[in-house]
Amino acid sequence: MDKFFGNLHAVLGAGLVLAIILMLVLNGQNFEDGVSAANAVMRWLHTFFGVLWIGLLYYFNFVQIPTMPKIPAELKPAVGKHIAPAALFWFRWAALITVLLGVAIAGHAKYLAPALGLQDPYKLIGVGMWLGLIMAFNVWFVIWPNQKKALGIVEADDATKAKAAKTAMIFSRTNTLLSIPMLYAMVNFS
Repeated sequence: MDKFFGNLHAVLGAGLVLAIILMLVLNGQNFEDGVSAANAVMRWLHTFFGVLWIGLLYYFNFVQIPTMPKIPAELKPAVGKHIAPAALFWFRWAALITVLLGVAIAGHAKYLAPALGLQDPYKLIGVGMWLGLIMAFNVWFVIWPNQKKALGIVEADDATKAKAAKTAMIFSRTNTLLSIPMLYAMVNFS
């Protein structure tokens, strides 16, 4: 058991197998054609990557940011050089995949344009989509470039690092704020 649970890839693979069993055994009636199956799989993947993205956003805001000032100076490089870059890798790619799958789902279901245009009856999901797009933009074009400076992934002097860290924190907190109504809009769209 230790070997299995110590291997993230094995755990993810087993979770995937269990999900496929659920799809085929308990939801097989909805998989009568390839279109229905593809739609169900895309929605499931959209949810999976969305949970990964928002989970990491909450990790940064509820755990890492408030805890960093309490960490002794000699231990901070472990977070800045190892943990934060790895978490930011999954954070930004989960954001991108979530958005791409969401756009694909809405396009496939033919409500992408009405939702983005905030037309009835797609206003709620449209607001959620716009909030998600703003958040993904923040991840890729504000948070990540500033985190690269703050963490020393790219060359920057101390003043630039401090300014970049503050900017990244503000936009991360902005995304936390936006995530709350975004999640409401996403789970209440029918």
